[in-house]
Amino acid sequence: MPAAKVRVAILDDHPSIVDGFIYRLSGTPEVEVVGTANYGDELEPLLGNHPTDVLLLDLSVRTSADNPNPFPVLHIIPKLLQKHPSLNVLVITMFAEPGLMRSIIEAGASGYILKDDQAAFRELGSVVLSIAHGGIYFSKKAHTLYLKSEKLENGHLLTPRQMEVISLCAAYPDASTADLAQMMTVSNSTVRNLLSSLYLRLGVHSRTAAVEKARELGLVTPRPPTFAP
Repeated sequence: MPAAKVRVAILDDHPSIVDGFIYRLSGTPEVEVVGTANYGDELEPLLGNHPTDVLLLDLSVRTSADNPNPFPVLHIIPKLLQKHPSLNVLVITMFAEPGLMRSIIEAGASGYILKDDQAAFRELGSVVLSIAHGGIYFSKKAHTLYLKSEKLENGHLLTPRQMEVISLCAAYPDASTADLAQMMTVSNSTVRNLLSSLYLRLGVHSRTAAVEKARELGLVTPRPPTFAP
């Protein structure tokens, strides 16, 4: 019997980029694209309906059609990997902030490619196969920045749990403490303690200020650009 194909799902809100991924992967017969999504809240249903080995994940995707904020990737990745043990996540993004990159990898992603790294895209099929079989992949520029992050103060400014809660605050600015606690499956007091401690670390006094400071430091995904209708 022929070997089972590596199943790939794509989360990206730019049709031309999705088409480019599909075109690149079409040259690798061992790979099959099983589905695509445009918004973060479409991701879990997509993976539930289409078993996936490798997820190509863009960080700048909006949370939903009604929520233009970037979806909380640092919260979502660990949840997906727990629910889908065979899943591997390959982040493909324009964001090159070392602090964010490090947190993405610590959350469980298996690779990080910057969208301006054309050499990595030419080898996308091989990269996907490698990751599907337990490999790790960084594009050349991403690898250089990741190594530099070891020396950056911002690389360890917040703990992984603090990074998760600030990414949720950025995605859901109107969420209550109880809402955040439910999403993180922790107590309200745990969320309050996490927020208080990260306020101290960031030198701010409010959730809004914390999100803006985290964006300034490159610790969470920047706000998506606004396009004129």
